[in-house]
Amino acid sequence: MFHITQRLLLRPAWPEDADALFGGIADQGVVRNLASAPWPYLPEHAREFVIRKQDARFPRFLITKPGPHGSELIGCIGIDENDGEVEIGYWIARPFWGQGFATEAARGVLEVARLLGHRQIVAGHFTDNPASGKVLRKLGFIPTGKTALRHSCGRGEKAECVMYRLDLDAEAGPNLVAA
Repeated sequence: MFHITQRLLLRPAWPEDADALFGGIADQGVVRNLASAPWPYLPEHAREFVIRKQDARFPRFLITKPGPHGSELIGCIGIDENDGEVEIGYWIARPFWGQGFATEAARGVLEVARLLGHRQIVAGHFTDNPASGKVLRKLGFIPTGKTALRHSCGRGEKAECVMYRLDLDAEAGPNLVAA
């Protein structure tokens, strides 16, 4: 599955993407904010990721920026099932932080989620990663008022996570929230 936004191409990972993926995620500042990526992140983790089979109802995308000499890997984004709920997760490589790529890619993934028939999406961010909370609020996610201790493989321990929810059927969906 592919999806195009204003600046980005969201596409599946292919085996030849392993080196670029490793180059973007092998940064402790990125991995510490993820629940499932280990630290240290090794080349074999990237190789395993790019060949992992996907469930069509829960797609994962590489976030790429097309350019004159091919595409540049920005990060990764997708939805997955977690405890019976559909959850969005993403990471952006450090050189691309603060440029609106997470928000733009997430808007695209939320459009895909609607097309796939998902009605509600949950998300969370570790309390020491407020930038991710800012992205979620721009997208229209509402804090649930709850926090949860969630395991972070990158940290090697549990950390407090602020929880959010987005009703994809609501009028004030992510396309109506200003960037």
